[in-house]
Amino acid sequence: MNPAKSQVIPIKQILTAEDWIKRSLLVCAFFWLVTVIILPLYQLIAKSFLNQQGAWNGFANYVQYFNTPALSASIYNSFQIAIISTILAVSLGFLFAYAITRTAIFGKGIFSTIATLPIYIPSVAQAIGLIYLFGNQGIITKGFFGLLPGFDINLYGLNGIVIGETLYCFPLSVVILSTALRITDARLYEAAISLRTPSWRTFLTVTIPGVKYGLVSAIFVSFMQAFTDFGVPQVIGGNFNVLATDVYKQVIGQQNFEMGATISVLLILPTLLAFGLNLWIAGRQSALISAKAVPLQPKPNLLIDSIFYLFCGAITFLILSVFGTIIFASLVKVWPYNLSFSLNNYNFEAAGGGGMTAYWNTLQMAAYSAFFGIFVIFISAYLVEKTKGLNWLRSLISFLSTLPNALPGMVLGLSYIFFFNQQQLTLPGTNIIFDNPLRGIYGTIAILVIANIIHYYTVSFITASTALKQLDPEFESVAASMKIPFYRTFWAVTLPLCLPAVLEIGIYLFVNAMRTVSALVYLYPPDFPISSVAIVNMEDAGEVAPAAAMSALIVLTSLVVKSVYSLATISLRRRTQAWLER
Repeated sequence: MNPAKSQVIPIKQILTAEDWIKRSLLVCAFFWLVTVIILPLYQLIAKSFLNQQGAWNGFANYVQYFNTPALSASIYNSFQIAIISTILAVSLGFLFAYAITRTAIFGKGIFSTIATLPIYIPSVAQAIGLIYLFGNQGIITKGFFGLLPGFDINLYGLNGIVIGETLYCFPLSVVILSTALRITDARLYEAAISLRTPSWRTFLTVTIPGVKYGLVSAIFVSFMQAFTDFGVPQVIGGNFNVLATDVYKQVIGQQNFEMGATISVLLILPTLLAFGLNLWIAGRQSALISAKAVPLQPKPNLLIDSIFYLFCGAITFLILSVFGTIIFASLVKVWPYNLSFSLNNYNFEAAGGGGMTAYWNTLQMAAYSAFFGIFVIFISAYLVEKTKGLNWLRSLISFLSTLPNALPGMVLGLSYIFFFNQQQLTLPGTNIIFDNPLRGIYGTIAILVIANIIHYYTVSFITASTALKQLDPEFESVAASMKIPFYRTFWAVTLPLCLPAVLEIGIYLFVNAMRTVSALVYLYPPDFPISSVAIVNMEDAGEVAPAAAMSALIVLTSLVVKSVYSLATISLRRRTQAWLER
């Protein structure tokens, strides 16, 4: 037999007991995601084809919606707001990110920190801040309490929503584009200089192509955020309706769940399209930076640095003005007539919405969301990355884990009502009916925690997967050769090395659980009020000052927790990852 023509017969991989355990847990993770994402979404879509008596109605709800001018106009309004806000947020975000990555301006750290401040502020609270600045009795509208000529921007309606959504999407654009702009090979710019290429041409042929994927990602993320946001349009929308507020009015105001489901489907279709395009473009991304890349060091330029310094100063001043106005308004007696100091607005028992009980409930819910979210998300990511075989199932779980990023909070909350509040469920595609085993968690804190975890599942899962991918597979191989159980390797090696990512997931879930409103506005039990929904209820009742006080409390709590997290991260890095500093 010719050795050159001999074939190597692959040896069938022998699965150990530990491999079977991982596979079994992976299947459990799959069914968990199907239960909390796919089945509720199926119930929502099915509800849109029923009438209010529960009988099959076909597309009648959709026909009724488009034949009702007051409702169908919301689609155009939503697209108009999303497009304008995305253009503004991404444009301003790009200039801001360019300033802190490509110029030598002073105070980059301060500018970067302030730029991300809106992440900790509920969108409804940002809208309240805009009311105190540009509303009928606002500081700008009244010319700083009569000291200067007033300026009215007609806040309530399109103008106000666009400003609010731009402020809401701006920090996301800055984070994405800053990351993209930092990944730059200085040799490209050195080559451009040596070839005497004009600066504007270098910008168009080197800078923009180098950040095109980050730019596209920022556009899609901003569009989805602006298109689906509920807080800003609810507070300062006036008679300018959008899809998100239409869902709320149909469900809460008219108890028309079928029409609410119909509008939710219309709300989700553009976000799913944007999500799919973003995935497709990301899949085409290729490595733009080689291993020999040289980091770009910005060179001082007095004129350019001065311009960008003034620009960053103006943006941060606007952000601080909104946040500072919320704090200021919460500490005066009667705005704008009696501006003397008072803590009466923090006496929430005199206002509606649940008082301090709502705040403590929110802390409890956020802590549970962070704790259980870390456990569920990190374990799921670990199983996807470390399980042998079942590539199709691992890919499917990865896809399901990214799907929540395309689901608006309003849609998620409403779908949970239709799924978890059903006494009986029908198996999709069959006539099999069975009792709903999960109905018991409806109306409890558990459903709020699950909604928070799923609502912010995607970013957390990607964070965990990225951290796990950076670990050398040799850790598991060596441990297996020494017959060390995988759970001991996980506890002694994998978890400590991924601890910064784990803590990042926890703080991300906590902060967002503190400020979110859209996913929970339908789900919170009457005996368990939460602060973000309390803000909406107080503002609806005309109690704007207590709503500002509750908003300030949420923001300050998130900032304190974030600061404690930062200090804890430094300490834990020194204790668990000291080898990195050698």
